Amino acid sequence: MKVVMGQLNTFVGDIKGNTAKVLQAASDADTDDRVTLLVCPELTLTGYPPEDLLMRDSLQSQIEDALGVLARDLPPHLYVVVGYPRRRDGKLLNAAGVLHGGQVIAEYAKQCLPNYQVFDEKRYFSEGTEPCVVDMAGVKVGITICEDIWHKEPAAGAKQIGAEVLINLNASPFHRGKHKERWQVLADRATEQKMPIIYVNQVGGQDELVFDGGSFAVNEDGQLATVAPDFTEGCFEMALERTVRGLQIEQGIAAAALSDVAAVWQALVLGVRDYVEKNGFPGVVLGLSGGIDSAVTLAVAVDALGAERVHAVMMPFKYTADMSIEDAGEQAAAMAVEYDIISIEPIYEAFMAGLSAQFEGLSADTTEENLQARCRGVLLMSISNKKHRLVLTTGNKSELAVGYSTLYGDMAGGFDALKDCPKMLVYALAQYRNTLGYCIPQRVIDRPPSAELAPDQTDQDNLPPYEKLDEIIERYVEDDQSPEQIVAAGFSQNDVERVVRLIDLNEYKRRQAPVGVRITTRGFGRDRRYPISWAWRKS
Repeated sequence: MKVVMGQLNTFVGDIKGNTAKVLQAASDADTDDRVTLLVCPELTLTGYPPEDLLMRDSLQSQIEDALGVLARDLPPHLYVVVGYPRRRDGKLLNAAGVLHGGQVIAEYAKQCLPNYQVFDEKRYFSEGTEPCVVDMAGVKVGITICEDIWHKEPAAGAKQIGAEVLINLNASPFHRGKHKERWQVLADRATEQKMPIIYVNQVGGQDELVFDGGSFAVNEDGQLATVAPDFTEGCFEMALERTVRGLQIEQGIAAAALSDVAAVWQALVLGVRDYVEKNGFPGVVLGLSGGIDSAVTLAVAVDALGAERVHAVMMPFKYTADMSIEDAGEQAAAMAVEYDIISIEPIYEAFMAGLSAQFEGLSADTTEENLQARCRGVLLMSISNKKHRLVLTTGNKSELAVGYSTLYGDMAGGFDALKDCPKMLVYALAQYRNTLGYCIPQRVIDRPPSAELAPDQTDQDNLPPYEKLDEIIERYVEDDQSPEQIVAAGFSQNDVERVVRLIDLNEYKRRQAPVGVRITTRGFGRDRRYPISWAWRKS
């Protein structure tokens, strides 16, 4: 048997388009006379995650229509496994159907529904209770869906009723280190049940989530037999052979693993590209300050969209250093993007004149700094409105955590590529991108970071060094450690208390921040939900 992993980039809600992708994948897979099994991802027909689209009354009729099209148009000799929502006996199920010979010959309902991190499946689905094993030309194939493979029971249930090989349909989002977790889980299940397992994952960006593909298979000894490339849509095949040892995956693609930073870069590029493409923007515009965050954001945008779809704007003020203007210009030229310089000084002075009566007798403070950022935000949003380009903001996770960003200023925009990237990772990304082709001036990487909103200002005037700040944030936000635990790990009590207080106080800002790519186990988005008004501060 030839098994083809259909690593597809689906689009939430585009049932007709997703159905067409399945048909195209089947056409690509049907290239010889061997018995062929095509496996597509979880909830292929709706895309993942469909969220409250699942509650719409019209959804099921569209799914039935799509299944009818597949039954009619798929090559009848192929076996095709595809995911979709199925309403049965008043319950909505996360289902996988097996199509063959012009009909759905079997259906499986997901048994283990995740309800943690970014997952919210118990809001929508009921749990399946029965295993499913289908005889495909003499091969007994068990079916599971995503979370099922992280638990022993679904695989054991399939084995108990005769499965010789297990397939697992997935919509598993990327975060750093996720590959190793998946590989270990599949190795455990394969060795427990003594059968090969094939793991098929979707690829593509969907709002803040990025699905990295990386479909793979292991033999019964838990060893990797085939690995599809990360962040790449396509059909990737392997041979399933019956040997004296039983069923074995004998051949298949063996894509090289990406380094941690390279994987993050690809996730950011794919996340930006799909957000722009799927929302119909002709291009993007961003503020290029001469600093590290905007430099990395520009490089991501160009890699995602091409230089012709990226517009960079330098918006200097009297505190902007000459080197910032020089470095921004150098990078814009190196990346061949549209580039303009618009001074905010006359705009700022007009605002200050209009506010003079309100500010009379009051000393300067962060209000004047925030006004500079808001002048820039107004300019970028106006360009966006006029030219229909999406504004990319440039804030990183460290800044968003402690509130070092300005509402309606540098936070004004539609998408933030670096939203879940700590500051030290931003530096690593800059160094990595320059290994692909020099584009970020070394001085941008080497100089101390500054928002340049006041004379001689640096980011760390009132914060611990980023190396320490990032680790405190990771421990508090991603690992849910208490301040006492973080201090016990060797961090200054003053630093910890200040950082934790800032994180807690700035939830109101993060609620108004643009969506951005999630690359850690817990980003500031759908998997971290804290109240704005609350009294819980230290625990």
